[in-house]
Amino acid sequence: MAENILRKLANNSQAAIDDGVYDVDVNLQRSNKDFIQIIKTNPHATLLTEIKFASPSLGKIRTLTDPASIARQMIAGGSRALSILTQPHLFNGSPEYFMKVRQAVDIPLLMKDIMIDKIQIDAAKKIGADYILLIQSLFDQGHLKEIEEYIEYGHKQGLEILLEVHTKKEFENALKTEADLIGINNRNLDTLEINLKTTEEVLKGYEKTRPILSESGIEKPEDIQYLKKCGADAFLIGSSIMKSDNIEGHVRKLVNAI
Repeated sequence: MAENILRKLANNSQAAIDDGVYDVDVNLQRSNKDFIQIIKTNPHATLLTEIKFASPSLGKIRTLTDPASIARQMIAGGSRALSILTQPHLFNGSPEYFMKVRQAVDIPLLMKDIMIDKIQIDAAKKIGADYILLIQSLFDQGHLKEIEEYIEYGHKQGLEILLEVHTKKEFENALKTEADLIGINNRNLDTLEINLKTTEEVLKGYEKTRPILSESGIEKPEDIQYLKKCGADAFLIGSSIMKSDNIEGHVRKLVNAI
C-alpha cells in the first residue's frame, strides 16, 4: 500500500510535467522576508497556512475561489507564510494560483508539490517561490536518486528547502542534508492516517540544530500547544483552515495559541 500512494503522487507529477503544467514564462520576485527569522522572533505561533482546494485524503475541501482573497484573509488572521498547492492531480492546484497569490502578497511562499524533476524547481524560481518541498521518503524508497543534488540545485536557484519526514529514520537521514527547514508530517503517506504523536516520537532526544515544522492534523489551539511542547517551532495547517467559514478568525485563534 505504502509505496502505491507515493508512487501515485510521483506519477501524477510526471503527468503534470508531461502536460506542460510547469512550463511557465514569468519571472516573479520572491519575498524579502526570511521565514526562519520570523520563526525565531515571532512571540506567537508561527503558522504556514496552506491554500488547497482538494486532497487525496479528503477529496474536495473547498470550492475553487480566488486564492489571493484567501491568502489575504489568512494573513489578516496572523499567518506569517503560505503554502500553495501547484499539483493539479488530486489537489486541484496550479502554478497559476501560486502566481496570483505571489502578486498579491509579500510574505514567504512555499510551492507545495511532489517534486520529482528539476523542471519543477525551475518553475518554483520563476513563479517567485521562497521555499520548495522535498519528501525524504521519495529518496529513501528509491523513487528518486540524489537528494543532495536536488537541495543544491534548489539553493542555486535562490530557493530554500523544506524537507518532509514521517519517521525517526527519515528524520535522521534528513539531518544529514543541507535542508533549511525540516517538516514532520503527522500523516502517514502509506495509509493517509494522522497521528499528532508522530511529531513527539520523531523529536524524542533531538538536540535542536535547525527549525522544525509540524504538519498535518492540526485543528485547534491545544494541538499547537502540545506540538510546541514536543519541540515544533512552526506549524503547517491546511485543511482545518480551508474548511472554515471564517478563515481569518480560525487562523487568529490558532496563532494566539502561543
